[in-house]
Amino acid sequence: MAGLVAGVDVGGTFTDLVIFDPESGQIKLAKVPTSLPNQAPGVLNAFETAGADLAAIDLIVHGTTTTTNAVLERALSKTGLITTAGFRDVFELGRRTRPQAYGMHGHFTPIIPRDLRLEVPERMDARGQIVTPLDEAAVEKAALTLREMGCESVVIHFLHAYANPDHERRAAEVVARVWPNDHITTGHALLSESREYERGVTAAVNASVQPLLERYVARLADQLRDRGYRRDLLVMNGNGGMVSAKLVSKEAVKTVMSGPASGVMAAVATGRRAGMPNLLTYDMGGTSTDVAMIRDNRAPVSNEIEVEYAMPIHVPMVDVRTVGAGGGSIARVDASGMLRVGPESAGSTPGPICYGRGGTRVTISDANLILGRLPADRFGQAAEAARQAMEDQIAKPLGLGIEQAAEAVLRIANTHMAGAIRMVSISMGADPRDFALFAFGGAGPLHAVSLAAELAVPRVLIPARPGITNALGCVVADLRQDFVRTLNRPLDNVDMDQVHQVLAEQEAEGRQIIGQEKIALSETRVEYSADMQFVGQTHLLRVALPGPTPTRDDLQHLFEAAYHARFRVDLPTIRANLVNLNTTVIGMRPEMDLSVLIDPAGRLPEAKPKDSRKVWFGGWMETPVYWRDHLPLNLNLSGPAIIEQMDTTIIIDPGATVTSDSDGNLIVSVNA
Repeated sequence: MAGLVAGVDVGGTFTDLVIFDPESGQIKLAKVPTSLPNQAPGVLNAFETAGADLAAIDLIVHGTTTTTNAVLERALSKTGLITTAGFRDVFELGRRTRPQAYGMHGHFTPIIPRDLRLEVPERMDARGQIVTPLDEAAVEKAALTLREMGCESVVIHFLHAYANPDHERRAAEVVARVWPNDHITTGHALLSESREYERGVTAAVNASVQPLLERYVARLADQLRDRGYRRDLLVMNGNGGMVSAKLVSKEAVKTVMSGPASGVMAAVATGRRAGMPNLLTYDMGGTSTDVAMIRDNRAPVSNEIEVEYAMPIHVPMVDVRTVGAGGGSIARVDASGMLRVGPESAGSTPGPICYGRGGTRVTISDANLILGRLPADRFGQAAEAARQAMEDQIAKPLGLGIEQAAEAVLRIANTHMAGAIRMVSISMGADPRDFALFAFGGAGPLHAVSLAAELAVPRVLIPARPGITNALGCVVADLRQDFVRTLNRPLDNVDMDQVHQVLAEQEAEGRQIIGQEKIALSETRVEYSADMQFVGQTHLLRVALPGPTPTRDDLQHLFEAAYHARFRVDLPTIRANLVNLNTTVIGMRPEMDLSVLIDPAGRLPEAKPKDSRKVWFGGWMETPVYWRDHLPLNLNLSGPAIIEQMDTTIIIDPGATVTSDSDGNLIVSVNA
């Protein structure tokens, strides 16, 4: 399809839309409040606000937080489990970790309560040999019991199904005879790897969100169809790829982190065109901040992400770390007299005090307004209400002036966000000085330059439309299928013919699935990797493979090099263990011309401020204010400066300089 393409992303506060016409280069944009708990009205409102003719759109790609919110809020469908006799408590035993690493207290609730976890006689050994035959009558009885208890979904999770899935497959057939819907999840179908705890939790999350996602997507697709849309709706997966709405609920767990993934994919596309292959992405929205590390124009994908304590989701997802610091994050002084910022957020309802929608608690946005970073004249009387609240709630308890209190709020917030960026860079053996900070989200460019200075990041890359970058990611994202298969053998005992066969089968399956989608592709790329460890270790290290037919020596040398690069340690006397084989098949879509995101006709021959105002940089400074759509491509400005646009406000701190590239991206050189 080469016609109009729309990307719509639902965030915690705003729903963003971009519609791109690849023939004319024209775009339409919209940013509207997110509708909760049902996100569909907000999506439809975005199309109405943009004046879109849905009948003329050839493709809609949707990034959603439906499953992410359901998991984090535990607003899940009632789900039952059928498992191997003696193993129903695996979900609670877990890995013998604690919610609080230092301390003897803490609490967690399993995804599926104990009374809904039923056991049946069956057993495979780790080699896939039958030890105890499957008791089909017990399976049917368990399914009937769970149905009578009101379960909407069911998980079939047997101990060694990754080695031989026959019992899980047969049990699914038995359950299907008596189950009222098709919400039946088998663990091996999602995750064909060992470690029954992680595999079981992943399957349980999938089953728990499956009905919710299916209802939401079906409702949205119907409402789009009623308004004239006649094509297939695609949904962003957490791995940065897309899947048809007709299929997405089958593997619903893969849509967890859908929204953050789309932003990272937009960063990859923007960085590639800007000649910046190494980026630290920094997405600050209204509710939270998401960060990730991009190396060599490749999105970081991990299959070992723990969304929260005791909730590991082991399907490939873009490795994004989240902290509770967004524009709506609430600032408060706690009982000990310490200033805290987040993770609680005012969201879009009622929102920060300065929104004038009934908010009463000070937020990061209120602090930015008080310090002149946002224009007070746009907020009317709400601006004075925010100032009064800052005095009452923060300044007086801490014995500070109002401006010093607002500055303290921003410093605490920046500290949280800097910690998250260090976690994805320094903790992974990377030096932030070798990267550029890719700042987006509605609030990201407000903090990016000062944050980069704190981290010693030399440059900040601000895309043309920071506030709708996640929606743009939906437009530029590729098709992607990920596969994993457990072997779990010492490398010197591995059958290399089996290794080559597994990789070839995974590639063939991925090409077949992608080939079914009616999407124009420029090429299909295949990536191979192995999860390896030293014998006796539990930690896995992913090793990129040069092709589908690696030799044993290739695997050994690549693993040793990857281990040394990560830990700076050589262990030549310990045997290597090959745990998983992975294949990623990517259907590459034609590159989008990002230079049209800002209308070239609106650019002026030189930068002229539209006005100025006083902004607090440790003291009040008169600061020129520019409208971004009017800035020339040969831009060269020095801070302090403010650059405003439809979807965000950009702060250029004193000492920093900003230029522009041919796509209209702003490149800030930071004076650290």
